Amino acid sequence: MNSYQTITLALTGASGMPYALRLLECLLDANRTVYVLYSQVAQIVAKQELDLAFPASSRELQLQLRERYAHLPGRLQVFGREEWFAPIASGSGVADAMVVCPCTMGTLAAIATGMSDNLIERAADVTLKEQRKLILVPRETPFSAIHLENMLKLARLGAVILPANPGFYHHPGSVQDLVDFVVARILDHLGAPHQLMTRWGATDN
Repeated sequence: MNSYQTITLALTGASGMPYALRLLECLLDANRTVYVLYSQVAQIVAKQELDLAFPASSRELQLQLRERYAHLPGRLQVFGREEWFAPIASGSGVADAMVVCPCTMGTLAAIATGMSDNLIERAADVTLKEQRKLILVPRETPFSAIHLENMLKLARLGAVILPANPGFYHHPGSVQDLVDFVVARILDHLGAPHQLMTRWGATDN
């Protein structure tokens, strides 16, 4: 499996912000370059779920996240929703892969229909057209037929649909264990090393 070095990470307004922040931490720990995008509703969810105040200014959020993860070796850059000169807005940009985590059904639908009304949608459109790795992490239940049709369409286009559905065969003992299960699966698809959980069939001996 390829090891992707530059990752675009988009945070949208679905529940599941702990997955996004843990994924960001692990990618930086793996010495990856991460381009962070976030929607307005993601700001609300971050406050509700993690009591984190994401500023509206991408520059201020970049400073906040760089301070939070200053001890990790990776590089981080934050772009605003209308920063059309960001490298991820063009196929000539350098991002190797993109993850939308968590992914709202609205964002999923916009990507499925080729909408590019903001930088998140445009970056996903670029990722698809350049045949690069696109991972969508929906957190919704139940799925309607519309949701499923959009996911099937994107899967046929090469996107990875990776719902935030943790397993229990690793005997999780905390909420963090459940978060790590999903994040581990995303990291595996990105070729990023981690030790978040024991792999199926492996032993601790």
